[in-house]
Formats: sequence, C-alpha cells, structure tokens
Amino acid sequence: MSEWIAQIWTPAWQFWGQAAFGLFLFALLFALRGVLARLTTALVRRAASMLPSTAAEHLAQALQPPLRLLFPVLGLFLLLQSLPVPETAEAVAGRILLSLVIAGVFWFVYGIVDLLVDMADGMTRGRTSAEVHHWLCRSMRILVVLVAGATVLEAWGIAIAPILAGLGIGGVAVALGAQDLFKNLIGGAAILVERRFGIGDWIKADGVVEGTVERIGYRSTLVRQFDQAAAHVPNHQLSDAPVINYSAMQNRRIYWQVSLCYSASVSQLRQVRDEIEAYILSDPAFESPAKMSTFVRIDRFSDSSIDLLIYCFTKTVKWGEWLSIKEALLYRIKEIVEQAGTGFAFPSRSLYVESLPHGTPAAFAPPHRQLTGFDETAAGQSG
Repeated sequence: MSEWIAQIWTPAWQFWGQAAFGLFLFALLFALRGVLARLTTALVRRAASMLPSTAAEHLAQALQPPLRLLFPVLGLFLLLQSLPVPETAEAVAGRILLSLVIAGVFWFVYGIVDLLVDMADGMTRGRTSAEVHHWLCRSMRILVVLVAGATVLEAWGIAIAPILAGLGIGGVAVALGAQDLFKNLIGGAAILVERRFGIGDWIKADGVVEGTVERIGYRSTLVRQFDQAAAHVPNHQLSDAPVINYSAMQNRRIYWQVSLCYSASVSQLRQVRDEIEAYILSDPAFESPAKMSTFVRIDRFSDSSIDLLIYCFTKTVKWGEWLSIKEALLYRIKEIVEQAGTGFAFPSRSLYVESLPHGTPAAFAPPHRQLTGFDETAAGQSG
C-alpha cells in the first residue's frame, strides 16, 4: 500500500512543486520588475560614464520601460519550463514570449532614436536644423516599428519576402494614385534640405500664403495667417514657388521720397537734408553706413515738388519696433522742415494765361427755361 501511494504521490509532488516554484519565480520577477529595472539602469549609467551625462541619462530612461516588460517575460519563460505542457501549446507560448522579447528590444531602440539622431548631428557638427532633426526622428521611428513588425512575423513563421514582392507589384498602382503624396513628400524634403524656412518663420509666397510657419509635415506645411486662420499648404507649392522669408532679414529698410515745395531755397534744402542725415547717423536705432547703405539726398525735380530721398536701415527686424522707429523719424522730419521755414508739397498744377482776347467779353446769360402747358412757378410750388 505504501509503495502504491509513493508511486502516485512522488510524481504529483514533483509536478506541483515545480509549478509552485515557477509561479513563485514569476510572481517575484513581476513584483520586483521596477526595482530590477532601476538596478539595471543604474549599472548602465555607470557603464556609460564615458558618454555625456545627458546621453547616459537618455539611454537609461529608454532602457527602463522595456526592462519592466522583459523581467515578467523571463518569469513566464521559467514558469513554462517548469510545467509539462503539450508541444503545440509550448510552441505557441514560446512564440508569444519571443514576440514580447522582440517588442521589448525594439521598444528600447524606439526610445533611443532621438539619441542616435543627436549623435549623428554631433558628427556633422550641428549642421542639421531642428526641422530636419524632427523629420529624421519621425522617419526612424516609423522604420523601427516596421522592422519590429516584420521581425515578429518572421518569428511566427510568416515569410516577409512574398509580402514585399506583392507590395512591389501593387506599389505601381499605388504610386500612380499617390503621385501628389510623393510629390509633396519630396517637396517637404527639399524645403528642409535647402533650409528655406523653419518653424516660427514669417514667410510669403505670392499667390499661395503669407504667415508664420507652425509645422512642416510629410505632406503639407501648416502656416498660421495673420488673421489667425490655419492654412495647410501642400509642400510642393512651397518648394516650387518663390518664397520670401522675412524672418531671415538682418535689418529692416526705410525707403521714402519726401516732397518739398518748389519755393524752398537752396539753403533751406541743405538745412533739411543735413539735419535729417544727422538725426539718422546719431540715432543708435539705425544701422551705421559702414554696414548698410544710408543715403539722404536731394533726388530730383518732380512735377510739383523737389523730392528728397531717404534710404536707411534699422537694427531691429521686429515689425513693432520698426514701426516705432519709423514714427519717430517721421516726427523729426516734420519738425526739421517746419524749422527750416519751408513746407511739404502736394500734387498740383498751375495754369499760366499768356494773353487775353481784346475787348470785354459779353456777359453770360443762362437760357430761360420755359415749361410747356403750365406755369413754371406753379409747377415748382406743386412739386
């Protein structure tokens, strides 16, 4: 009797003992996944001490979430090894665990995309603009997701080559229907490579849009117009059309024609010109003639005025500050012209009569209107 009980109890004890041990390991790894992940990342920080502190911190932060997934996966693997499950179920469970491991690895790669792009940017000495950096990060993340999906399919025994071949055959039809999409994609890449404009720039494309750039996407660029309306412009339009980037200005220009009266004397003209020039040269808001062209000159004899040319540049490129500087210049010109004793001309035309005909012209008498059929006075009263 004892031998029979031993024959039954021993296998059962081994089975439940192994199952309990596997469950214990899984529960332990699941409960301590956060602690183990932090310990592992601390070791990674110490091992990556040769890297810049920001890079080592980024690497550790990207590694911690996948580790919180992989430690429970390790517990499931140990539990699966401790249980005598059928081969079919074991194969399916193994592929599920392998898929989770692949997801964890590519999750880590997905998290360090920014770091990889920053390292590549450092190799190019920071020549990559913020917009190109953003595009590269998005493109690499999409690539990581696609490669992760293909790897999971291969783990489940699904061949990728026939799928890619089928996509290649169907890609011809898709390309024909998505010509605009590819055109805009290439246009967006051209904008970024040529650095026509960036986020926050004030741009103007004649007949297309004018406003502030908020986002450069794969297909279109979001431009916020000055009436606060959002304009989504296809990239190929901005890559083909002439674009003025006002934010790339180094200075703002003032270009005026000031019309003075013909009655002004030469001394008055000289006084007005010299004082305006002295004001521009002494005001620190204006750029010096050594850097930007500055002219205050009597320019020409116009039809009804003597024109004074004012051509100068301000140091600021901000529109509000430029308006304030221009307003102060206008006030000063007004004061200078009045103090010189002359004035501003306005469009006019003078007629000169050389001679009058002999004799006194006859007085003009308007013709008397007569009303037919009734009295004019009565008609006016009745009307």
